[in-house]
Amino acid sequence: LEVLIKGLHRLEYRGYDSAGVGIDGGNSKEWETNSKNIHLIKQTGKVKSLDEEIHRQQDVDLDVEFDVHLGIAHTRWATHGVPSPVNSHPQRSDKNNEFIVIHNGIITNYKDLKKFLESKGYEFESETDTETIAKLVKYMYDNRESDAITFTTLVEQVTQQLEGAFALVFKSVHYPGEAVGSRRGGPLLIGVRSDHKLSTDHIPILYRFFTNNKVMINNVSLIMAGKDKKSCNTLPRVDEDTCLFPVDEKAVEYYFASDASAVIEHTNRIIFLEDDDIAAVRDGRLSIHRIKRTAGDHPARAIQTLQMELQQIMKGNFSSFMQKEIFEQPESVVNTMRGRVNFENNTVILGGLKDPIKEIQRCRRLIMIACGTSYHAGVATRQVLEELTELPVMVELASDFLDRNTPVFRDDVCFFISQSGETADSLLALRYCKERGALTVGITNTVGSSISRETDCGVHINAGPEIGVASTKAYTSQFVALIMFVLLMCDDRISVQTRNHTRPQNLIKEVLSLDEEIQKLAAELYQQKSVLIMGRGYHYATCLEGALKIKEITYMHSEGILAGELKHGPLALVDKLMPVIMIIMRDHTYTKCQNALQQVVARQGRPIVICDKEDYETIKNSSRTIKVPHSVDCLQGILSVIPLQLLSFHLAVLRGYDVRLFYTHFHLAS
Repeated sequence: LEVLIKGLHRLEYRGYDSAGVGIDGGNSKEWETNSKNIHLIKQTGKVKSLDEEIHRQQDVDLDVEFDVHLGIAHTRWATHGVPSPVNSHPQRSDKNNEFIVIHNGIITNYKDLKKFLESKGYEFESETDTETIAKLVKYMYDNRESDAITFTTLVEQVTQQLEGAFALVFKSVHYPGEAVGSRRGGPLLIGVRSDHKLSTDHIPILYRFFTNNKVMINNVSLIMAGKDKKSCNTLPRVDEDTCLFPVDEKAVEYYFASDASAVIEHTNRIIFLEDDDIAAVRDGRLSIHRIKRTAGDHPARAIQTLQMELQQIMKGNFSSFMQKEIFEQPESVVNTMRGRVNFENNTVILGGLKDPIKEIQRCRRLIMIACGTSYHAGVATRQVLEELTELPVMVELASDFLDRNTPVFRDDVCFFISQSGETADSLLALRYCKERGALTVGITNTVGSSISRETDCGVHINAGPEIGVASTKAYTSQFVALIMFVLLMCDDRISVQTRNHTRPQNLIKEVLSLDEEIQKLAAELYQQKSVLIMGRGYHYATCLEGALKIKEITYMHSEGILAGELKHGPLALVDKLMPVIMIIMRDHTYTKCQNALQQVVARQGRPIVICDKEDYETIKNSSRTIKVPHSVDCLQGILSVIPLQLLSFHLAVLRGYDVRLFYTHFHLAS
C-alpha cells in the first residue's frame, strides 16, 4: 500500500478528481486472510484523501503479509460519469470483485458492449466505460469451456473486442498473485527491480494465433473461448526460456505504470510495452505475448536503463512543477543544444538525423504533425523553415490531419512532435504516414516512447522530465530543436546567414527576472473573464501558445489572434474593458503590428505590449509594456512566450486553482 500510494502521489501532477486501490485479502468474518480475496478502497478528491480512507478501514488487516503481493491503484480525471467512489477505478466485474481493472484511455465502443452484456444479465453500477471491460472479462471467464484457460488468454480475448485507446492492468481472485497488463494507444511500462542480476536484457515475445469462432450479436464481435480444439487456450502459456527469471528465482518486484516518475525511486530498469502487447507476471516471472506476428514487429522488448533521477521530478523550493519548469528553461535549452551546436564554427550536428539528412534534403514537402503545445512549436518555426529550405511546409493538427485523410506521398518527410512521445492522435497519424511510405521523424522528450521507437529517425530534445501539466520547457526545447534542424538542412549555408548566432539561455534568465512585474500584472487581470493575445509573423504561434496556457490552467477564456485579421472580425471584441496583450517586435512585421496597435487604441483598448526593451518608440506610445531582450528574429518567440507562461501561472494561483490539477489523461500504477 505504501508503494502504491507513493506512486499515485508521484502522478498527482497529472491531474485527478478521485483515486482508488485494489489489494489482496482482508480480515473480516466473511473474508479469508489470503490473496484469493480482493478489497477495493476508493475515494474522491486528492490521493491524501484515499490514504486517510485506507487507514479508516475496519475490515482490512494492514499488517498481513503474503508470499506474493499484488495491488493496483489509479488516479482518475472524470470523462464518463461524475467524480464519485463508484465511478473511480479500479472498476469491478461484480459485487464479489472477481475481476478488477484500472484503465488509462477511452473505450469508444463501450455502449455496444454494455448493451450486449446487459442482455446477458450483467448489472452495471457505474457510469464509466471502464466497467464494461471488467464485465467483459468476467463474461469470457463465465463462458469458458476449459478450466485451464489462462488469465493472459482472457485478457487477449477482451482487448480484441475493445475499440479506442487504452492501457489496462487486471487482477482477479481466480488468478491470485497474477497481474496482466495491455496497451493500445496509451502508455504502459514495466519497472523491474531485483537484488540479483537479471537473466537477460531482452524479453522475447511469445506469439500465437486465435482460431476461435467469433459470434456477432448487436454488432458486437465476441470471441467464445474453447470453441476450437486448436484455440489459443490449449497452447502452452509460459516457456521458461522466454521469461525474465527461472522458476526458482522469485526475488523480484514488477511495477506496471503509465509514467516512469511513479517507479523511478524503486528502479530505473524499464520495459516499454508496444501496442497490443500483453504482459503477464506469474510465479515471479514476466512474459510478454502477442496474438500474431506482423511485418515490422520487434521479436523482443528491451530492458532499458533510465537516467532520470528522483530529484529531477521533485519540486524543490518552487510551489509547483510548472513554476519550477518555467525557471528551468535556461538549463533545458542548453541541454537541447549540448553537444549539437558549435558556436565557434557555426555548425550543427544532430546524431539522430546524421544518416537520413541527405534524403530529407531531397524531399518535396515537409509536414509537421502534432497536438496542442507541440503544434504551436511547429507553427513557430514554419516561417524560418520555409525561408531557408525553400520547401513547402505544412503544420497539421494530428486529429484534423486524420479526419481529412490527407494525401501523403513517398517523397514527403513527416515530423511528429510530442513531449511524451505517446500522444494518441500523433501516433495514429504516424502510422498513417508510414503506411504511405513517407520518411518519419520524431521530435520527443521521452527516450523509449512510442513515437521515438516507431519513427525512422529523430531528435530527443533532452529537456528533462516535464512533470507540470501545462507544457513550458518542452515547448522552448522543441522550438530550439526545430531551429537546429533548419540550420542542419542549410548545410554549409549556415555560415553565410545574416542572423546572429545567439546563446538564448542568458536572454531567458533576463526574461525570468520580470517575474515580479508579471505577478503584479496578473493581480490586475485575474478577475477578468477573458483576454485577447495578438501578434503576427513569428509571434502568431506565441499568441496561440500563450492563450492555450491561460485557458488550460486558469479557466479564463483566452484567444490567440493573428493581428492581420483584426479588421476581419476580432476588432469588434475590443473595448476599454477587454484586456488585450499585443506582441510587437522589431522584425519584418513591425510596421504592420504598429498599425494593429493603433486600431486597438482607436477602439479605446488599453493594450499591454510585449516588446523589445530597446524599442523606444513602442515603449513611449504604450501605456503598459513588458520589455524583453532582443534576439535573432526566429528565436525571439522563445523570449516572448515566457512572460505569457509566467502570467498564466500567476493568474491560476490568484484565481485559487491548484496548478497541478489540470490534465485530461488517467494514470495508473500497480
